Amino acid sequence: MKSPAFKPDKLFYKISEVSKLTGLEAYVLRYWEMEFPMLRPRKNRGGQRTYEPKDIELVMQIKQMLYDEGFTIAGARKQLSRRAAKYERDLPTFLKAMKSQLQEIMKIVQTSEHKGKAAQK
Repeated sequence: MKSPAFKPDKLFYKISEVSKLTGLEAYVLRYWEMEFPMLRPRKNRGGQRTYEPKDIELVMQIKQMLYDEGFTIAGARKQLSRRAAKYERDLPTFLKAMKSQLQEIMKIVQTSEHKGKAAQK
């Protein structure tokens, strides 16, 4: 299941802001950081957590899995790890296809540039 869409309007959010956005207490977010290795918000110079939009989306996914879908913490962690592994497996194939498409675009651009120069003569 897809978690509710999050529309970020900033690059970084404090834990109190994430708490309000997600409806979770700050202590729950801190606990989940210990339980889910993929949830690692950065800390600023003052030591405060700064969540990026990707972190908030992950929090929302975890919340949905635990609260709506009935996963245990261990089950949600396992599911998220599987998703990450699948993404890592699929990435080389995706990049290879993207490279091929970009090469095709380059050929089209080069052909049109060549035709444009020939027409100017």
